[in-house]
Amino acid sequence: MTIDEATKAVVAAARARSAALVAGDRRRLAALLHPRLRWTTYRGAVLDREQYLTGNVGGALVWVEQTLLDVDVQIVGDAVAVLTALVVDVVNRDGVQETFRLRLTQTWVNSADGWQCLAGHAGPRVD
Repeated sequence: MTIDEATKAVVAAARARSAALVAGDRRRLAALLHPRLRWTTYRGAVLDREQYLTGNVGGALVWVEQTLLDVDVQIVGDAVAVLTALVVDVVNRDGVQETFRLRLTQTWVNSADGWQCLAGHAGPRVD
């Protein structure tokens, strides 16, 4: 796989993760998250995969939209990629819609199951 092909595959995986959040598709989202996922929220909490899934699918938080802008991907070898972007999140929490603009960093690994997000960090908020 060339760097260009890998870059396109990572961006596609990141966009599929966003789509799974918006669809509330826990199974699809789980498939895109590495079993050893660590996600740091904009509030500073560090979540494992199960905590991330529970907090983002089927609870009080409902994803309306997630858009990745200014996406940049750096590929290392065949197996690691770091994606940075500006993310625009539109969510409903307890019936109140909010929009967040955050800097986003994700580390992706190329596993037997395809590209999976191993780590992520969203924040701080950007005006």
